[in-house]
Amino acid sequence: MSAKQTLLRTLPVDLDPARLPKHVAVIMDGNGRWAQGRGLPRIVGHQRGVDALKDLLRCCDDWGIEALTAYAFSTENWGRPLEEVDFLMTLFERVLRQQLREMMEENVRIRFVGNLETLPPSLRAEIDRAMEETVHNTGIQFTVATNYGGRQEIVEACRAIAEQVKRGELDPAAIDRELFARHLYTVELDDPDLLIRTSGEMRISNFLLWQVAYAELYVTDTLWPEFDREAFRQALLSYQQRDRRFGKVASR
Repeated sequence: MSAKQTLLRTLPVDLDPARLPKHVAVIMDGNGRWAQGRGLPRIVGHQRGVDALKDLLRCCDDWGIEALTAYAFSTENWGRPLEEVDFLMTLFERVLRQQLREMMEENVRIRFVGNLETLPPSLRAEIDRAMEETVHNTGIQFTVATNYGGRQEIVEACRAIAEQVKRGELDPAAIDRELFARHLYTVELDDPDLLIRTSGEMRISNFLLWQVAYAELYVTDTLWPEFDREAFRQALLSYQQRDRRFGKVASR
């Protein structure tokens, strides 16, 4: 079955295939609250959150969305309890090791963005292996923001550009938005069209500050472990009702 046939078979009939976002970014919030609301340890919520992310990745692939970027661990998340942070690092490593074969079979290209150098060495090794083995895959681009902070990303880009100017390799007059974007972690990706945040929180939380300048924002009260295909369908329906003007006058 061709990719187009798969899309037409699985896409809900009330979604317009010509108006789907190419790139969806998601802030996966509410794992801990989901678990605590059921009298369970927070780590159980993180485990369920991984399942929700896997389902969303497959859904994006089935419905013809080209790229998915997930906010997995922020630079501020190191301030969480040590036990929870250690569990998350171990969980990331285990999931990568277990899911790599499936990602290869499903033609997923996975990339990690953020300050990866400070992650545990064993996790970095799994990250490197996953990126290396999937680099030639041609399916959905799956980007995982890990130890990521939007402000830090911008600072690092500014520092790299300043070093080029200092060495006489770059004229300051040549610095524009396109050049700046080439120094960001996400250089290989188009900007997100749709940013989804679960759990009802009304903030971006230092995520893709440059890249979401014109993304459509969608906030849902649904906690991340419960964000399923129906919840995603609702987000896409909302997106397709928007008039994306990019600062211009209304098109309709």
